[in-house]
Amino acid sequence: MTKLTKNKKLALEKFERGKLYGLTEACDLVKEITTTKFDASVDMDVRLGIDPRKSNQMVRGVVSLPHGTGKETRVLVLCAPEKEDEAKEAGADHVGLDDYVEKIKGGWTDIDVIITMPSVMGKVGQLGRILGPRGLMPNPKSGTVTMEIGKAVKEVKQGKIDFKVDKFGIIHAAIGKVSFTPQQIADNAREFVSTINKLKPQAAKGTYLESIFLSSTMSHGIKIDPKGLEE
Repeated sequence: MTKLTKNKKLALEKFERGKLYGLTEACDLVKEITTTKFDASVDMDVRLGIDPRKSNQMVRGVVSLPHGTGKETRVLVLCAPEKEDEAKEAGADHVGLDDYVEKIKGGWTDIDVIITMPSVMGKVGQLGRILGPRGLMPNPKSGTVTMEIGKAVKEVKQGKIDFKVDKFGIIHAAIGKVSFTPQQIADNAREFVSTINKLKPQAAKGTYLESIFLSSTMSHGIKIDPKGLEE
């Protein structure tokens, strides 16, 4: 059995595992029970009452968090030459096409988001086996295949995130940092869950939001009362 450290013991004394907490209280607690020396991410896990094996119950979307994620997002733009200046001015970290396609084929994936345009998807499509498993493949539904390159780059840099339910019916996302104020974490959490609610499939029956947990890197999960999101 793993021995609990002094910090973990203190953290466990501050909340009841399994108890339903209101969002405001949970946001205070997640800061209190985090003992990492670095600025840990604040994560939200939402279990949905759907069958992700059925295409008509798939939940995927994007959300622009009011206070961003607190993380520096590295953006690669694969585009035609006439769009390169627009991408650079918007703040893209890497801009180009053929050179980066070859670089990725060689194993380079040191980026967080790839944005491209419809006319070059033929070349980008060749990278599907590399980018797909890493969640980096551009997709029109997430706004990463677009002619509005500059707008897309700015949105990602400002805190727009792409999320998708996994095979277990759970959506995982980083919605901020422990250095955020409890109010900022709560604002981001409400926006995230509100977006998931709007994407409820018509084929979904019964309880849609089955459980919601808030945690930080290496901390215990705090169970949130879905009704508490309406505070």
